Order: sequence, then C-alpha cells, then structure tokens
Amino acid sequence: MFGLQKFLAGAAGGGGSGLAGQMLQGLVGVIGQMSSGPAEQPRHVSQIEASENDEERKFRQIFKSLAGEDLEVSPLELKNILNKIVCRHADLKTDGFSLESCRSMVAVMDADSTGRLGFEEFKYLWNKIKMWQAVYKRYDVDQSGTINSQELPGAFEAAGYPLNDDLYRLLYRRYANESGDMDFDNYIACLVRLDAMLRSFKTLDKDNNGSIKVNIVEWLQLTMYS
Repeated sequence: MFGLQKFLAGAAGGGGSGLAGQMLQGLVGVIGQMSSGPAEQPRHVSQIEASENDEERKFRQIFKSLAGEDLEVSPLELKNILNKIVCRHADLKTDGFSLESCRSMVAVMDADSTGRLGFEEFKYLWNKIKMWQAVYKRYDVDQSGTINSQELPGAFEAAGYPLNDDLYRLLYRRYANESGDMDFDNYIACLVRLDAMLRSFKTLDKDNNGSIKVNIVEWLQLTMYS
C-alpha cells in the first residue's frame, strides 16, 4: 500500500520517515486539485471526430503531416518535431531533446501502450508543452534562457504544481544541468513525467483517499515503462 496519508502520519513523529513525509506532503494539494475535476486523460485517436471544432480539425491536419502514414508519432519523430521548434526560439536555452527523453515522454503519455502517440495523446502533450513554454519564459526573470533554483518554485506553481521545498530541491537535483540551471528540454521532461505520475496516481486512487494499492506487476508497469 502506497498511501500519502500513512506516510504523512508517520512523518509527524519524526525519525527516518520525516523527509519522505515532508516530500509527500507537497503533493497532497496537487493531487487533491486534480481529483476535484474531471480526469484529464488523453483519449484514443479512434474516437469519433464529428464533434471536433474547426481548430481541432486544423490541428488534426497538422498532426497527419507530422505523423506520417501510420498517424502515430514515434519517439524519434517527437524528438525531431520538438528540436525543430525549439531551435527557432533563441530565448529558450536547450541542448536539444534527446531520444531517451522523448522515449520517456512517449511512454508516460502512451495511454494505449502502442509505443507511439496517437492524435489525442499528442494533442494533450502539445497543449501542455505550449502552456509550460509560456510559463518558462515568464519566470525566466534574469532572461538567461534557463530556470535557476530561485525561479523554479514560481515556474512550477504557475504550471499547476505547487510543491514543497524538499520536492523542488529533489527535482532540481535530478533535472538541472552541470551549471546548476534547468534548461528548457529538462524542464519539459520533468513536468511531463510529474504530470503523468500524478494522473496515474489519481486513476489508481479509486476511493479518492490519497492512497493506492498495487501488486508487483502493476508497480513494475507503472515505474518501468516511463
């Protein structure tokens, strides 16, 4: 049983579980907010298109031109798409999206486990990246093209993830570069994974009580294909 409330209760007593409790406490509000509204899960491309508006139809045409004949975006295709876009933005400092980071992004957004992104999965990811790009530029206060440790909390909170200091430090340690800054591709990779993990938790939290129960196979599926 992986329960937030259980961990938090244990953290109150101090000891070795204190750090875990403090970190998990930073997620309680986020998961609560996500659970308060309808699930924002990617839909499969096979759903009917009749209800689409003009903007969605235009986006579908763009998607078809990007995805090719199979109408799905592979990790390599995602890498090429993202790198072509970011190279046009001089104000976004990046080493470029790696194939490995794109594999991870496809994995966590791959709702039907095809190893590729269908239209709805790609649209969900695309809309998130557009929103997060605007946040990134707004919170790059020193206009360095990167997010530093002082800018990080505001950038994540504006993106929809108000975490605590321990979690910010953990994520910064994992995704910052050697200079101690988080560039655009690492910022996006971090948020994509965070968003997907929270949505997965919300889906598994059937009773909406802040805890989930998984067996070893479910745990490995959740953690290894990401």
